[in-house]
Amino acid sequence: MLTDRTGVQEDNVSVRHAVEGSGSGEALGTYRAVAVTRRGGPEVLRVVERDLRQPDRDEVRIKVLAASVSAPDVQARYGHSPFRARIPFIPGYSVIGDVDAVGSRVTAVAQGDRVAALTIYGGYAEFAYVRADRLIPVPAGLDPAEAVPLILNYLVAYQVLHRAARVSNGDKVLLIGASGGIGTALLQLGRLAGLRMYGLASSSKHPVLREYGAVPIDYRSQDFIDVIRRAEPAGLDVIVDGVVAREYRRACALLRRGGMWVGYGNPLSFTEMLGLLGWVARANLAPGRTAKLYSTGKSYLNRRPFEQDWATLFTLLQNGAITPIIPVRYPLLAAAEANALFETGQVVGNIVLEAS
Repeated sequence: MLTDRTGVQEDNVSVRHAVEGSGSGEALGTYRAVAVTRRGGPEVLRVVERDLRQPDRDEVRIKVLAASVSAPDVQARYGHSPFRARIPFIPGYSVIGDVDAVGSRVTAVAQGDRVAALTIYGGYAEFAYVRADRLIPVPAGLDPAEAVPLILNYLVAYQVLHRAARVSNGDKVLLIGASGGIGTALLQLGRLAGLRMYGLASSSKHPVLREYGAVPIDYRSQDFIDVIRRAEPAGLDVIVDGVVAREYRRACALLRRGGMWVGYGNPLSFTEMLGLLGWVARANLAPGRTAKLYSTGKSYLNRRPFEQDWATLFTLLQNGAITPIIPVRYPLLAAAEANALFETGQVVGNIVLEAS
């Protein structure tokens, strides 16, 4: 049973299909979560109560300490996805927390271990149920709220640069979408890699781009094609596109021979996904340039590169080489307010939810 914060029962509300698999068993009490109960804006997010249960035999129950607010959370709430989650569901793409209980077949982690997970759904909750083989060990001593942006945003940025594009020191790179959680991760990691960066962002966010050595371009008042053609007449080595909208795909004309376009933004519908896949296929037929789409879904096919890269990112955070920009932190159950701020587009960096 789910109830909202006023105690009014929601009709037919069951989020287990989206969050907890087929788990069952005697309820051990309740915990609170933030659920999407209908399509729409942040106002459709409701604080609800869930039955606390023992984890299934291959599961771990995590006491959530921090969760990220990300673009996929917002897109899922509106139903802007090729594969829409059934309502009701609990958003929350990534979490860090402590192991609270383990299933009967789980041996790799124990109660009290600090772990993270790329949950996809279920992060906006006091507890999350995750398969043990999807857990990420987190080094002791890290602030969970500071580390949780690494699980999605910094992972995407790192893998786009180093596994998809395979950047080298001195490469000239255009970042389309350079001021959000992934964009600022790209700025920090790009500076570490010695890249010559250009970034598209509104003028109010340009100081952050300059701080990390990028040349800012105001997409509202400047023609970025013209700016870069004048600045880099020989062409760019890499374009990293977090928007993947049709009007930005023309940026491929800025690539030098042998250059690469990498898109990581989510298509908002099945039709858009097919169109994007078709465009990438056609782009790769043209000689001299390469187009790729990045997805964290590859972690289900080959987990090892992801584990290696999370470990690298944790080390960079521990050493002070990267510091996620987190202008605001909200209480875990204040996800509606955090989502509302996210949708204004005014935030530079990451919005994080943390347990009180």
